[in-house]
Amino acid sequence: MTTTTASARPALRPPEPDLTRFDRVERIVHWTTATLFITLMITGASLYAGPISAIVGNRELVRWIHVSAGLALPVPILIGIVGRWGRHLRRDLGRLNRWPHGERAWFRRATRPTVRLGKFNPGQKLNATFLGAAIVVMLASGVMLKWFSLVPLDIRVGATFVHDWFALLIWISITGHVFIAFSDSVALHAMLRGTVPARWARKERPRWYEEETGRPADRLKQSPSGS
Repeated sequence: MTTTTASARPALRPPEPDLTRFDRVERIVHWTTATLFITLMITGASLYAGPISAIVGNRELVRWIHVSAGLALPVPILIGIVGRWGRHLRRDLGRLNRWPHGERAWFRRATRPTVRLGKFNPGQKLNATFLGAAIVVMLASGVMLKWFSLVPLDIRVGATFVHDWFALLIWISITGHVFIAFSDSVALHAMLRGTVPARWARKERPRWYEEETGRPADRLKQSPSGS
């Protein structure tokens, strides 16, 4: 009797393997760029704020670190996208620049659950776009401030204004990014280890799941037996 009952039970679907969300090159580029950004934020704050500058002490050393980190900021991304090793990074940069029809509904809380997301949600796309633009703006304005004799006074004044305000926006952007990252353990694990559970991808990023596996995310998600 026990044998008959057990054999009548439907076969359980084996668990799906984890999906690779970020390869090693993407993770190295991310953490190297993040380290440079944090270095710039800390050294910039110490140079800008008098009390912090007094605590740090060696202002010239801090200035040298700040300038060096600023000049190095675009290097990890540029190295990451060249050559065969950067194909995943190049593909993800393309994803960040694409806005499929209907995806903007994600910004409205009422319609957010109806949006079938790809690998990145619209908030991540906006943040990445801003930080990419910020690298260019901060590098250009920083060069003008460092080698000020090469540009007229009115341009230096404008560069100072732009550099300071973009620095504030970068603080806001990265602080928010870190807060959200630590509130989502799966996404944080993906940037640390590279993988995410397939069930997370089916639920949170169904279009990306379908790209990676060739299987329909919605049907699998709705099937009560998981088959």
